[in-house]
Amino acid sequence: MFTTYSSRDENPVRAALPTSRQLLRSTVIAAGAAVALLFTIVLPAEYGIDPTGLGALTGFVEVGERKVPLEQMVERTDEMSVTLKPGHAAEVKLRMKKGAKATYSWSVEGGTVSFNSHGEGPGDAFKRYERGQHAKGGEGVIEAAFYGHHGWYWRNPNKVDVTVTVRTKGNYADIKLMK
Repeated sequence: MFTTYSSRDENPVRAALPTSRQLLRSTVIAAGAAVALLFTIVLPAEYGIDPTGLGALTGFVEVGERKVPLEQMVERTDEMSVTLKPGHAAEVKLRMKKGAKATYSWSVEGGTVSFNSHGEGPGDAFKRYERGQHAKGGEGVIEAAFYGHHGWYWRNPNKVDVTVTVRTKGNYADIKLMK
């Protein structure tokens, strides 16, 4: 694969260099590969963020979720409210390590809701904690069965808006309104 040049070649160094078009093509390919690796491996493995869904299939999400610093898993207290239009639903989840506990209470203003509390984790990990219909509120303790997101799903069966307010206290990394 070595090219030899005679002394008659005008510019042997220039002849061995890639063209601008070749450089641009290589740069675009490298950038595309870097973006693909970012979204399929780095974000799931480093931060537990899985925009493509491949992180869950490959197990990288579990690695990323376990990297939540211990200082973020401290005793905390939160309150969150969400207003549901008729027929609409919402999920609020706590990110918890296996065995972590959180006490909670939630209440509904303006009507009742159908609900379930459950946890979702890496792979197919799923646990239902409780469910019900025509509820005005609930309280209890969630003990995470595995590392993942644990919380509540509420659906408004009424013909008017309702507001659900959840109060939590426990050892978890964060609380989020899931989309």
